[in-house]
Amino acid sequence: MREPQTSHLENSPPSIGAVILAAGQSQRMCGVDKTFAPLLGKPLILHTLEPFQSCATISRIVLVLSESNIEQARALIREETSAHNVFLCPGGLRRQDSARCGLAALGKCEWVVVHDGARPCLDQERLERGISHALKHGNAVAAVPVTDTIKAADSQGYVTHTLPRGDLWAVQTPQIFPFAQLREAYERGQGDVTDDAALIERLGNKVKLYPGSYDNIKVTTPQDLALAEMILAKRRKSG
Repeated sequence: MREPQTSHLENSPPSIGAVILAAGQSQRMCGVDKTFAPLLGKPLILHTLEPFQSCATISRIVLVLSESNIEQARALIREETSAHNVFLCPGGLRRQDSARCGLAALGKCEWVVVHDGARPCLDQERLERGISHALKHGNAVAAVPVTDTIKAADSQGYVTHTLPRGDLWAVQTPQIFPFAQLREAYERGQGDVTDDAALIERLGNKVKLYPGSYDNIKVTTPQDLALAEMILAKRRKSG
């Protein structure tokens, strides 16, 4: 793996790196490895990488994979001429373990964008909007308003109360934070977390949500894969 270098030029644009987390086990994919599952003729992970490679403000990208997928991904990246700034890194057992590995491989930079490798429908405009929000507000997390009614239940399945839907947001990625802040959050973080924002919140920092997209789905089942292909096909046709 090549080690990216950090620029120290004065008055230069902020140094921004990206960590793409794709070290999951695809347990709900009925035997299909979603990382390399075909979408419109190319592997899912290449769709995920595309907006990051096209974003001029992102100088380097670390793709975190399971150890067993490193060689296949290396061969895939080697064939992509646009993937010159993509570096590979083996992940860990849990999401936060993989994120910590990705941050270490990324090297020092001012800002870091963390994204789920299983979200192939992120568009470049939404990514760049998130970066702009982060530079303005100190961080930025993509999210969409919850449209379903959400109820809390006890261990027996009985409803205990209904949550006010107007206050609820479904959090997505990308999530953008100052590199040093996120690294500290992972160094001090305890217990399992499902997103980076939770660790930032534990430090006592406010987290700013910015508008995500209902199309920015996370592929976890074969049905999600079919939906992602429909979304991408429609975007290609309209574009």
